Order: sequence, then structure tokens, then C-alpha cells
Amino acid sequence: METYTFLAPCHFGLESVLKRELQDLGCEISLVEDGRVTFKGDMQTLCRANIFLRTAERVLLQTGRFQAESFDELFERIKEIPWEEYIPENGKFWVTKATSVKSRLFSPSDIQSIVKKAMVERLKQHYGVSWFPEDGAAYPVRITFLKDEAVVGIDTSGVSLHKRGYRRLASKAPITETLAAALLMLTPWKSDRILVDPFCGCGTFPIEAAMMAANMAPGVNRSFAAEEWKNLVERKLWYEAVTEANDLLDDGIETDIQGYDIDPAMVKAARENAREAGVDHLIHFQARPVSELRHPKKYGFVVTNPPYGERLEEKEALPALYREIGEAFERLDSWSMYLITGYEDAERYIGRRADRNRKIYNGMLKTYFYQFLGPRPPRRQKQEI
Repeated sequence: METYTFLAPCHFGLESVLKRELQDLGCEISLVEDGRVTFKGDMQTLCRANIFLRTAERVLLQTGRFQAESFDELFERIKEIPWEEYIPENGKFWVTKATSVKSRLFSPSDIQSIVKKAMVERLKQHYGVSWFPEDGAAYPVRITFLKDEAVVGIDTSGVSLHKRGYRRLASKAPITETLAAALLMLTPWKSDRILVDPFCGCGTFPIEAAMMAANMAPGVNRSFAAEEWKNLVERKLWYEAVTEANDLLDDGIETDIQGYDIDPAMVKAARENAREAGVDHLIHFQARPVSELRHPKKYGFVVTNPPYGERLEEKEALPALYREIGEAFERLDSWSMYLITGYEDAERYIGRRADRNRKIYNGMLKTYFYQFLGPRPPRRQKQEI
């Protein structure tokens, strides 16, 4: 099978998690940059990456990477790309997104229009037509500029991969599914350990944790743009990837995952989302405030995304709320706590310094992933025969 270059964007600060995921899938990593990982593989890799990756935002089929400092240069370089190898005569193609950072070409709309013109020019020459019906499969193109280097790719995912299909109802400030999965992967939590989210909102952390515990592939119940690319991807490759995902599923696993929220309406929404995801039997949801967080067992995990007061009136309530978080954590014997927040004074009111702190961009918002590490549980003695 032919080898292609693929590109997976992710949240800034979480490239190492995505890299590890891709390696576990058996992909060959060729480059790790801010907010994206480049890897090589065949069309089977494309299908498996879309279905199995938990932390990537989408999977792009890279068609070009070059320097361009003027629109003429951009036009010529795009025209050199053999688009006919990717897009059939009736393919629907457009530049869905252009971004530019620290580059001479900085207007996204101008970049989009030049790229489309150059693509049309190339395909007109190849197919010997002056007009395209564009009534076939969709081939959405994305281009990013960084320091005058352009990276061009066709989006194989379509709708962003964080949309697993289970979140019908969302809270006021939800964390994305891909970010939640990546943060869980940054913790040593395993499915045999307790996990509690006391600010569960619409349930994203508990649901992603339950999917990981059950080895449920996040993309198994949704569709992708490249499923329609009959000219590039054989249908059977998608069937094979889905069959592999179904064979790996272990949803009868015993696990202790709990989600609490002070708002009963949010708890109801979280339950419905968990049902949509097929993991409601693995999670216990309950309406209760963080001040009532207690657990008799040791060595559990709190993983949560508490409010951080985007609005002024909410900010005033934060010192008291974070004190309550600190007091609740104090009561939990030998637990670890992982907390993502944009609140700069979180440690001060929790009452202790985090053992580790990682800066992560949640969209354009700078957040901190505070890690309060508890002791490791003692090693289980192997039973004597």
C-alpha cells in the first residue's frame, strides 16, 4: 500500500500525549511541532487514526509543505501539487480554513481565494474542462502559515474529532472531549482506581474515563469525510477498523467512576450524555456540592474542571469555592487531585502548592493543569499457589 503523510492537530501543550497515542497505534512519527503531530502511513492508518485517536482534533492528508512570501509564490506552489491524485473530476473542493502566524501572507480570506484559484487552474488543465460540477464527495482543504511556511492538507475527518456524537447537552463552560481525554492520559489513573469529578457539568471527564476503561474507540459511532472518498480509500478499510474497534471493546469491566455537580439539571444532562455514549452503566452520577465530597477508600483520583469565573460576579465567589475544594481534598486519604483552571489564585485558596503545573491552551484561553500527587498504592502481593 502507498505511504502518505498525515497531520493531526491537537491542543497546544498536549503534543506529547498525541504522539504517544499515535505510536501505540503503530504510526511512524515524522515531526512534532506546537499544536500538531505529523505521521506517515497508508490509507488503513487514516481510517484507524480517525476511529481510535482520543486527543487529535482531526486528521489531515498532507498534500504540500513549502515556503511562500507572496501571493504569486503561493499560487505557483499550490498549482504544483498533483491535486488530480486526490480530487476526482466531480469532487467538491474548497478551502475551509486558512490561518497565518508571523507570516507575510496574513489575510485568511485572500489566502483561501488564491489557493482555490490555483487548485481550479491545476484541475482544469488535468481534466481538460473549464467548469466543475462539484456534486461529488467533499474534499475540504486547510492551510496553515507559520513564519512563511505553508502546510496544506485535505481534512479526512469532516466534523472535528472532539464531536464523538454523545454530547447532546452541554454545560456553560464545557471542556472538549479531546482535551478531557488528553488530561486523563496525563494522570496515572487506571480503570481499577476510583475517579471522581466533583464539577462534572455535562459529564465529559467521567464519560471519557469510562470509554477509556472499556477500551471504547471514540470514533466508532460517527462518520468521517473520507468515507466518501471512493477514489482513495477502499470501503473495506473502514469496515476493518470498525471491526477491530468492536473486538477490543470490553464494556463489562468493573470500574468506579463518579460524577457530581451541584446543579441537578446538569447531572440529568450528564446521565443522558453517558447513555448516548453507551457507558452509563459504568458511571455513578449524583447531585451534590463539593463541600460534601468524601470517600472511605484510599488512593483515588479527583480529576476536574471547576468554575474559574469568566464573568466578574462569578469571580467573587471563587476564593470560597477553591477553599472548599482544598478542604474536600484534605479529607480524602492518600488521593491525588488533577485540576484544570484559568483561575490564577487556585493554589492560594486550595491551601497548598501543586506538585506539578502544566500550561495548556484551551482554545485561546490560557489554563493551568494543577497536579497534586498522592502516594502510590502498595504493590499487590501475588497470591501464593
